Amino acid sequence: MTTSFPTPRMVEVSGAEALWLLQAAELGRLVFVQRETTVVRPARHVWEYGRLIVRTPLQTAAVPPTATYQVDDVQAGTGTGWTVTATGPVDVITDPDEAAHYRRTLPGWTHGPHDAVVRVHPQTVTGFRLVRGVGER
Repeated sequence: MTTSFPTPRMVEVSGAEALWLLQAAELGRLVFVQRETTVVRPARHVWEYGRLIVRTPLQTAAVPPTATYQVDDVQAGTGTGWTVTATGPVDVITDPDEAAHYRRTLPGWTHGPHDAVVRVHPQTVTGFRLVRGVGER
């Protein structure tokens, strides 16, 4: 016997709600194209002064000029939750004191050459809630 779950649908949220969801999250993914291949890196972030500060296992020389940052919270059992993406220019935080501050604030997976701290300047932020269809429980 198989259990059938109702199919969730995506409902777009306002920009304000998308930012609120993004700010409340801690973990995400930095997504970009490198040598014609899509690269996805796990990351931690904090939202400050209208920018995302992101720490990810990536060589600073490989940081792209533009990237997408994606966060979500999806419940496996129901398929409900939300997803938010923010896309924009990226720059490496080069000031050693500022980078050290964020390395202390944002726990990472690796250290050394694969430990980038970057700023994403979002130009677009979109979000969706994944909800059950009308009349479904």
